[in-house]
Amino acid sequence: MIRTALLSALALSASLPAYANDTTAELKAGGLVFTRSDSVTMEEESLFLSPTEVRVDYVFRNASDKAVDTIVAFPMPAIEGGPEMNVDAGNVEDDNFMGFSVVQDGTPISPEIQQRVYSADIDMTGVLADAGVPMNPMAERTHAAILKLPKETITDWLTRGLIIDSSYDDGTGMKLDYSPMWTLKTVYWWKTTFPAGKTVKVTHRYTPSVGGTVATTFLDGDGKPEGERYEEYKTKYCIDDAFVKLAQNSHDAMMNNKPFLIENWMSYVLTTGANWFGPIGKFTLTVDKGSPKNYISFCGTGVKKIGPTTFQMTATDFYPERDIDLLILKPTDAP
Repeated sequence: MIRTALLSALALSASLPAYANDTTAELKAGGLVFTRSDSVTMEEESLFLSPTEVRVDYVFRNASDKAVDTIVAFPMPAIEGGPEMNVDAGNVEDDNFMGFSVVQDGTPISPEIQQRVYSADIDMTGVLADAGVPMNPMAERTHAAILKLPKETITDWLTRGLIIDSSYDDGTGMKLDYSPMWTLKTVYWWKTTFPAGKTVKVTHRYTPSVGGTVATTFLDGDGKPEGERYEEYKTKYCIDDAFVKLAQNSHDAMMNNKPFLIENWMSYVLTTGANWFGPIGKFTLTVDKGSPKNYISFCGTGVKKIGPTTFQMTATDFYPERDIDLLILKPTDAP
């Protein structure tokens, strides 16, 4: 794995994101999961990653002499509840919160959706359903439904660990409040047939979850490339000396009330590609950092710049051994 840091010119035009606190996490989503892998190969995967869209185009081939009927699934990232959760989880008021869509051989598919709720690894889906409470713990409608529950249900849910008391004083006295603490797991799935000796083309799209901070955070308190977080970034994003220098200059600029840089992160679970039979015949990764004024770093082999904002790597007979994590540094105006 070659360490790759891909940089472009800095400009000072973006503004700070309106996060509830200093850091927002991202949710990892990724590729299709196949429930059977002894006949169908992934001949091609073309993956496009940007802060606003993920696009994946697959070509599968059934190498056997019999049709394969199976289920293909797309697991969405789990969403955890909690009073201090600060995660970009898309449109949490919608079951399809990341806007997932799929097309097979040119025909749109309406996949089934399975959603389950867990507390302490115990399935509590039926408990929520019986109470008429929505499953997404981050949705406003879920919070509103909890506040309308009868007292005996509240007591029961506190005991089960489904909610916690998060009452607060707004200056006029205590306000009763409860926060959902369960985890929502969502999977899209559909039945399909891979004809004997034939190829099948599948495309899926969704809006990624992008996390970030209001500054650069991978140096220590003295602005040196040391410490646990720096080691994590070096491994996860393959940052190099040039990226360290960017962060140091950004920190100095921020201290002097000048334009500085903020971090954005996004991830893609690539290792699900190993669920198919054999390696990925032809793999293409295209990454778009958004603006020519942004900087980006990620781990890759033989990455080439192919446009003002785009970078690409290709591989043949590719075994995905790690997921893809992107670190983007974005310019911001001084406060």
